[in-house]
Amino acid sequence: MKSIPEHLRAAIGLRVDLIDTPAPVVDLDAMERNIQRMTEFAHKHQVRWRPHAKMHKSAEIALQLEKAGARGHCVQKVSEAEALAAGGVVNLYISNEVLGANKLLRAARLAAQLAARGGRLAIAVDSEEGIARLAEAMRVAGSNAGIGVFVEIDVGQARCGVPPGPAALALAQAVVAQPRLQFAGLQAYHGGAQHLRSAAERREAIARAVKAAADTRTLIEAAGLPVPLITGSGTGTLVHEAASGVYGELQAGSFLFMDADYACNERENAQPLFEQALFVKTQVISVREDSHVVCDAGHKSHAIDSGLPLVWGLPPERALRYANGGDEHGILYRAGPQSRLPALGQMLWLVPGHCDPTVNLHNHLIGVRGGLLNGVVERIIRVDARGALT
Repeated sequence: MKSIPEHLRAAIGLRVDLIDTPAPVVDLDAMERNIQRMTEFAHKHQVRWRPHAKMHKSAEIALQLEKAGARGHCVQKVSEAEALAAGGVVNLYISNEVLGANKLLRAARLAAQLAARGGRLAIAVDSEEGIARLAEAMRVAGSNAGIGVFVEIDVGQARCGVPPGPAALALAQAVVAQPRLQFAGLQAYHGGAQHLRSAAERREAIARAVKAAADTRTLIEAAGLPVPLITGSGTGTLVHEAASGVYGELQAGSFLFMDADYACNERENAQPLFEQALFVKTQVISVREDSHVVCDAGHKSHAIDSGLPLVWGLPPERALRYANGGDEHGILYRAGPQSRLPALGQMLWLVPGHCDPTVNLHNHLIGVRGGLLNGVVERIIRVDARGALT
């Protein structure tokens, strides 16, 4: 587990304006309001929520979410599951296909470890080969702990998963034929729908996903196999899966921090008002008063796969546009003809385009209590699963 460097330990108690830059900062008050709103939403709709820990990659945060009501966590890699398990998380679901023999053996051993601690490991499959390899890994590991297996169906993502219907039934039957595996239900996640900009587009996409999942469940149950759970959903569409009566579990994770990409979505009236809680603090290090300024947060400090960051919290007369300055620099331009450029040395806050890969760029997050203007550093959060790719 990653240790916290002394210079970060020394930052606890500092005012936000004294945090060195560039730095990933979590507004703890906003994050906790997001957790409370998600808890209330899941309770209101009587659905479980098992958030994606691949977003924050922190055992400390995962345990905080479980204390608030989360039923375990999703991850995408065996190594992510191992890192969180080392930090005390015992109910984990690898919501992704795993085919490599070594990775499957690690998963089988982890399943036994979690079972011994009163927990459970689950995994997704979308092929008979994957099922056979998983069963073999459990045999080689000598594990009778059992492992939950979700059959993944493609409900619109066009990534992993078999087509809804007979192909999913065949896989469910293949799972129950293996004594060390337990059929846990259906994985029905539509990631692409999370970022459709209009509420109408998202509603239509999830309506199709709900029908595919419901029809597949009906087919499997008609063959005599109960489907214990349909799991899926994300922050952008959770209102629809929760209201469907089909999905029993929500996997939304980005609600915790949010990002610039989610800020571009038209908001659903029924969706909880999740706030931006993850920021990159940066400083103006060079000024060209006739055209632009330069800050010290380049692409090494924030991911750009979903677009460039937003400059946060400035009044209209000081609004800025972030532009590509390379690995170490960001170029900031006036957002309008009347905008004024910031002074040399001024501190600014960026909202990254995509929270998940931004977190993965850092070993630690700086947790601030009391807001970005007058807050103080309360805690340093380890990113335990940073770089966990296998």
